[in-house]
Amino acid sequence: MALHPQIIEKDGKKEFVILPYEEFIAVKEELENYEDLKDLREAKKSSKLEKNIPLSTVINDLDLYLGSNLDQ
Repeated sequence: MALHPQIIEKDGKKEFVILPYEEFIAVKEELENYEDLKDLREAKKSSKLEKNIPLSTVINDLDLYLGSNLDQ
């Protein structure tokens, strides 16, 4: 991702950065994706010791039918 920042100085020090709106949105989305990835990794790490239940067991326990309704 190419960024085209404009840096604004205050008292000779870099104080603010201005980005074109499209670049701001791209950076924001990347940060959100990164946060989602961190959350997923943490959830995966914390669930390693939890008991796993096969999907087929859940389907049977909840009396669900996942077949196709196309032929009805």
